Amino acid sequence: MEFLIDPKRRQQILTLALPIIGGMVSQNVLNLVDTAMVGMLGAAALAAVGMASFANFMASAFITGLSAGVQAIAARRLGEGRTTASAEPLNGGLLLAVGLALPLSGIPIFFADEIFSLLVDDPEVVALGVPYFQARLFAMVALGVNFAFRGYWNGVNMSKVYMRTLLVMHASNIALNWVLIFGHFGLPALGVAGAGIGSAIATFIGSGLYLVQGWRLARANGFLQRLPSRSTMLTMLRLSVPTGIQQFFFAGGLTAFFWILGKVGTVELAASNVLVQLLLVAILPGLGSGMAAASLVGQALGRKDPEDARAWGWDVAKLAASVVGVLSLVGLFFPDLLLRPFFHDPEILELARLPLRVMAATMSLDTLGMVLMNALLGAGDNLRVMTVTLTLQWVLFLPIAYLVGPVLGFGITAVWLSHIGYRLLQAVVFLAIWRFGSWAHQQL
Repeated sequence: MEFLIDPKRRQQILTLALPIIGGMVSQNVLNLVDTAMVGMLGAAALAAVGMASFANFMASAFITGLSAGVQAIAARRLGEGRTTASAEPLNGGLLLAVGLALPLSGIPIFFADEIFSLLVDDPEVVALGVPYFQARLFAMVALGVNFAFRGYWNGVNMSKVYMRTLLVMHASNIALNWVLIFGHFGLPALGVAGAGIGSAIATFIGSGLYLVQGWRLARANGFLQRLPSRSTMLTMLRLSVPTGIQQFFFAGGLTAFFWILGKVGTVELAASNVLVQLLLVAILPGLGSGMAAASLVGQALGRKDPEDARAWGWDVAKLAASVVGVLSLVGLFFPDLLLRPFFHDPEILELARLPLRVMAATMSLDTLGMVLMNALLGAGDNLRVMTVTLTLQWVLFLPIAYLVGPVLGFGITAVWLSHIGYRLLQAVVFLAIWRFGSWAHQQL
């Protein structure tokens, strides 16, 4: 594997990846702004939003997995030269999103109190978190629609549409949260519940924008012009079900991670909420580049060129790991610069400092694995990705985290070290899978 990347290929990667990363930056800036706003309400509010966000992630994880199926098929059709059929998987993704989101959101809304009480022992955190959780669940249909569109735009090299829609959606979210959390313009101050309502409204705004742009830009490729074929729906399900299961259990694992931290203490849970938000910012170049790799790999396989697909995976992974390695230096050497905007309590700041430094030191390798994992999804190797991620998270990481945290009492640092170790092992496994190359034989 040569380290240098051909300039033309680097330019193609950046053209596709930068809008994806830009859109994701807006998402995580939104999350950080939300966290900073809610942080003004106290540690219990911060802990409630952190746990409710991951509970919502778990509830909606299955429909977000549709994005991978839409992207893989759309990219393959583009590579095959079948451009007029490239929006057919989008139509299928939208049908599945609406059909799945209604029952997946309706049931948890009615049992939100019981669900949240299972996750958190602190009554104050439960009382604050339930309304936020319910508001986010209400927007699950819109969330599924948005993820289907994300897969399509990225799969057909139109990631700028994805970016500009997210920018509008997230700017709306920040404005709505500022009004609803603190009660500006004569409205009541809704606190944590206001943050959830603002996020839900912004999600529906994003869906409306996507539908308008889909009608303008993708109608010639079959958007809302015909129902997806039986073979397309079966392929969508074959790709999306493993990814949906993976997302569900990954989200469940993160929720279990927060539950473990809640057992360690409410202060530790509040500190970890901010650490996770910072982690989600740090992985953006890897995640966005991974989505670009998925499209480039899928298009190369559509052209019947597996060697070019292999080269795209390596090239994107090398570029992303290099960028993240440089960006991580801030967290490694200046952790307080990132932590102080969120913490007004010196105790929480001290708890978060060392985990952030270790996380920053290992982000480059984690990014390498993240890009190759998404490249495997672009190739259609979703079942193996699901098997690796779930085994490492549920069989290895979570038992160790529970042992070193609540059982042995080693505290927040030990729990976070177990998380970082599992992510690094996962990266090594995906590196090995990509090198062996059996993923190139997947038929879509």
